[in-house]
Amino acid sequence: MVVQKMTSSRIIFQRGLHGANKKLDSLIRVNHAGELGADRIYAGQMAVLGNSSVGPKIKHMWEQEKVHRNKFEQLITQNRVRPSLLFPLWHCAGYVLGAGTALMGPKAAMACTVAVETVIVEHYNDQLRDLMDDPEADKELLETIKKFRDEEQEHHDCGIDHGAEQAPFYDALTKVIKTGCKVAIEVAKRV
Repeated sequence: MVVQKMTSSRIIFQRGLHGANKKLDSLIRVNHAGELGADRIYAGQMAVLGNSSVGPKIKHMWEQEKVHRNKFEQLITQNRVRPSLLFPLWHCAGYVLGAGTALMGPKAAMACTVAVETVIVEHYNDQLRDLMDDPEADKELLETIKKFRDEEQEHHDCGIDHGAEQAPFYDALTKVIKTGCKVAIEVAKRV
């Protein structure tokens, strides 16, 4: 049984009689799927642009994403959360998105980074608001998400600094990627 508590306009889910916490499970599942996707995006970008002038920046962002992915893999195990059933899709789609935009050039790869990280920063901010509204929220999880959110913002800013907005069809490209990311988030929360 899951007990719901209203706080301002948000519903906070607390552990019920059997220890289930669907909201926490969903948060861990979606973040795990997202960090897997981000890891694969940067892997795809590195495969194409690793030896280019933006290679070191992509490598730095990828290394941070690996840490994020590993942390959520740890939380999946620790909290006995079922990973997204679409794990293979996130794996392949992330790589194809990263490599595909990199094949369009470094600026398009950076536009991809800006689009993805814009959505992820908003997503993490929403989660942080929910966690801060819950007096029983896991403080370590809260700090982890804050740190990762700040690093995702750093990736966004790096993309801007490296010419993302000069990518061909920047507005259309980022709009499509943002929409895809938002759909993926909603699906990964549940599936």
